[in-house]
Amino acid sequence: MSERKRKIVYMGTPEYARRILEVLLEREEFEVELVLTQPDRPVGRKKILTPPPVKSLAQERGIEVRQPSTLREEGIRKEIRALAPDFIVVAAYGQLLPREILEIAPCINLHASLLPKYRGASPIQQCLLEGESVTGVTAMLMEEGLDSGPALAYRMLEIGKEEGLENLTERLTEAAAQLTPEVLLRFGTLQPLPQFDALASHCRKVRRSDGEVAFEDARNLYRKSRAFEGWPGVFLPNGLKLLEIELIEGEVPHTPGEILAVGERSFDVGCGRGSIRIHRLQPPGKKPMDADAYLRGRGVELGDSLL
Repeated sequence: MSERKRKIVYMGTPEYARRILEVLLEREEFEVELVLTQPDRPVGRKKILTPPPVKSLAQERGIEVRQPSTLREEGIRKEIRALAPDFIVVAAYGQLLPREILEIAPCINLHASLLPKYRGASPIQQCLLEGESVTGVTAMLMEEGLDSGPALAYRMLEIGKEEGLENLTERLTEAAAQLTPEVLLRFGTLQPLPQFDALASHCRKVRRSDGEVAFEDARNLYRKSRAFEGWPGVFLPNGLKLLEIELIEGEVPHTPGEILAVGERSFDVGCGRGSIRIHRLQPPGKKPMDADAYLRGRGVELGDSLL
């Protein structure tokens, strides 16, 4: 296999997976023969049917694309088996692989956490919610369990103290994209390392309701704002979105929601534990605005409550 191209069946869906696929397509050592991704989904208020990023790239490069609702379809298994791939590469695909596919070729998953931490659907958000200072990407040899297979390689990254989901996702995506070809080319020399299940933790898919906050704990609120950057964001029960906030301190108790101080372009709000500074927000049905414009428009003053 050292002199010929490694044949790959690729499975992935979002931008994270698109970038990994892009790097594989740039390398002459690999030939991606088939791409599997999730079905097109309605996006936005107008519910426009939109292809996943991986599908768009594959079609641009003239690669066959399949979008099965389940990998247990007999036709899908037969098609993959007939290709006799050297590897099946998986990145944020969105479905578990059944045994019949796992047995066709080595299945390598690029998971955006340092396994066994944060198995599951939202590892990047979860590491931010937990206040981690380090995260990374794990190249894993897949088995039937959820992200439980032995690790082949890691790529570690430090998390910036104020880094949010968007920037961290970009860095992890690039780390995964660079790690993938290294693992495939060195696969025969790598020793799979079983995960220590006693240290495993899991994370579920993020829901919109996860973004609701109530000024209970300033540090947790700030972590949520970083983890849920973009979507679902953080918002109060009354619908007020907190678009840009800063952690002031995390220990001193205050009346939740009370405005503690007013600056030229921001204001401080107390939490049951700690306080935050708000720079930008968005009332329900309104456009985003700076904190000072919100105070003037609503007649909110020192000592008032946002709740």
